[in-house]
Amino acid sequence: MKTRPRQQGLYVPEFEHDNCGIGFVTHIHGKKSHEIINMGLEVLVNMSHRGAEGADSKTGDGAGIMIQIPRDFYLIQGYNVPPEGQFGTGILFLPRDEKQSKKCLGIFERIMAEEGITIIDYREVPRNNKVIGDLAREVEPEMKQVLLEADLEQLDFERKLYVARKRVENAVRKSDIPLKEQFYIPSLSTRVLIYKGMLTSGQLGDYYLDLKDERLSSAIALVHSRFSTNTFPSWDLAQPFRLLAHNGEINTIKGNRFWMEARESLLRSHYLDDDLSKIFPIIEPEKSDSASLDNVLEFMYLTGKSLPHAVSILVPESWNTKNPISEDLRSFYEYHSTFLEPWDGPASLIFSDGRFIGGTLDRNGLRPSRYVITDSDIVVMGSEVGVKYFPPNEIVEKGRLKPGKMLLIDTKEGKIHYDQELKSELATHNPYREWLARNRVNLEDIEVGRQVSPDPGEDYNCYLQAFGYSKEDIEFIISGMAEKGHEPVGSMGNDTPLAVLSDKPQRLFNYFRQLFAQVTNPAIDPIREELVMSLTGYIGSFQDNLLNEGPEHIKMIKLKSPVVNNTYFQVIKNLRYKGFSASIIPLHFSAAGGPGTLAESLEDVCRQAEQAVDDGKNYIILSDREITKDLIPIPSLLAVSAVHHYLINRRKRMQIDIVVETAEAREVHHFALLFGYGASVINPYMAFAVIDRLVKEKAI
Repeated sequence: MKTRPRQQGLYVPEFEHDNCGIGFVTHIHGKKSHEIINMGLEVLVNMSHRGAEGADSKTGDGAGIMIQIPRDFYLIQGYNVPPEGQFGTGILFLPRDEKQSKKCLGIFERIMAEEGITIIDYREVPRNNKVIGDLAREVEPEMKQVLLEADLEQLDFERKLYVARKRVENAVRKSDIPLKEQFYIPSLSTRVLIYKGMLTSGQLGDYYLDLKDERLSSAIALVHSRFSTNTFPSWDLAQPFRLLAHNGEINTIKGNRFWMEARESLLRSHYLDDDLSKIFPIIEPEKSDSASLDNVLEFMYLTGKSLPHAVSILVPESWNTKNPISEDLRSFYEYHSTFLEPWDGPASLIFSDGRFIGGTLDRNGLRPSRYVITDSDIVVMGSEVGVKYFPPNEIVEKGRLKPGKMLLIDTKEGKIHYDQELKSELATHNPYREWLARNRVNLEDIEVGRQVSPDPGEDYNCYLQAFGYSKEDIEFIISGMAEKGHEPVGSMGNDTPLAVLSDKPQRLFNYFRQLFAQVTNPAIDPIREELVMSLTGYIGSFQDNLLNEGPEHIKMIKLKSPVVNNTYFQVIKNLRYKGFSASIIPLHFSAAGGPGTLAESLEDVCRQAEQAVDDGKNYIILSDREITKDLIPIPSLLAVSAVHHYLINRRKRMQIDIVVETAEAREVHHFALLFGYGASVINPYMAFAVIDRLVKEKAI
């Protein structure tokens, strides 16, 4: 096996997660030296317990280091390289088969020429593969370092290299080269260079002989030691990636990837202009959760966002009222939350573009990040204490990142930026507070003419039977939630057989019982959950470019909870705020067979949803009301997911929200799945009808 396996059996590539060690060393004033690189490697070795090894005890899950591009290093060796800023480089991972390697290089060279980038030369990457394990050596790629130039300003060249790299990745992925999975570009930049691979923490410095060369210097060294949780190690998934290294998991990764794909249809960037379409998909397929986050961070950074801005909106801190932050900063986070969902951890991130280097924690704060600052202007940050020893008298400051907080060092200005300063600048970058006050409306503030009764009258028993309500559903689940305000908890766990193995009729929801996060997360206690999480939602559909900022983004209705009763659902249904309008799409199919089968009806629902987008509607309402003996309800989860993915594929998903009016959902698991697959608001009208009946019967 020369590459990471494709989906087979119980292995699914999209579940690639990491739990790792991270750290960096930098000189505050940007003073380059080989000592910084050595210190970075020392930090890496001291985190060897954070990485993992194969059965041979010599093959690592992955280790890597990011340094500034050492231009003088190549001049000394006789390469004729242009001035800093017009010079770019990167290491290419290539198939070991010579013919296939040449095909990959042919694609690379063709696209570089088309993008106006000149290849100065190739350089062999000095390596000693005797130090690595047999398993790593068996899948070790061929490597070449490419030296590049272009007559452009540095940031323009950086963007051009980004576009060219994405084009090469896409072209190789679509090619018929048998070992194309072995092709990978760890970095292609005018600023940073990455050495990484399927190595242990102690092997990195011995494998890449450049790292031993005293002439190699940098003012930053960002390192990572990988523990690939429940996944396969590989050369390409070692970290750091192009901007970041990550310790933890992104547990919202599936939704994050789909939503980013959905946004591509609305993206516009004057920084990339016509090049924008060349980089899609933004998220490279079949990579890890960390790699996907890095893809999006890199995109946002190269389309105009500063590193702190991009990191803060992708991995935001808690902005509910429990967190004592300024109202301007709270407005900054709320504004961005209306059109960009968080990439939720637990996560600790370190990141660098070659000038700035810093770290942040996600809002849960379940991964450590500690730092020290010395009197010789060295900053060391790591995922634990003691990654680099300094005599106590040399340390001028010690600290740790708190949940959602950030630290950033500017090596050009020679300045450390702490969280309060960084967030203050972000919060006042635009008048977010004013935009929210002027354009956002709270659903609870809208006047309600009359209360709508949840009682369906004579249809009550018919609906109970049609939607499969059991005595247990009513007496234990719904009754318990209505009385106590939380999900009932059993003492012995759920020993019900998996739905897929059952010979009894099952709700579609039940087939998703085992899709939980099989990673290393501690349980989140209710007190912490209240501090960092929120049920706030919005409807109104985001119909503008993610990369632009303006008041039009926030023309939305804010909901305190996305589960609404019948009264507020009628408000949503008849809403005319700022020209809002909706289409109601019935979820029925024929009980008699023939025309109107489930498949045909589902296709029709998807077509109606697309038509609603074309008609300029703000949201659609998928409703399973008005069933009869001849019209059977389409399962709500099937309908929501079908519409969601159909509109993603048609590149129209971001133009409309999905509201669900269903009798089927009646427990937390059902709601979570509907939200996870694309619903913005749910009206579980039959659950409310059951509660109404229980109250009238004085059962609760």
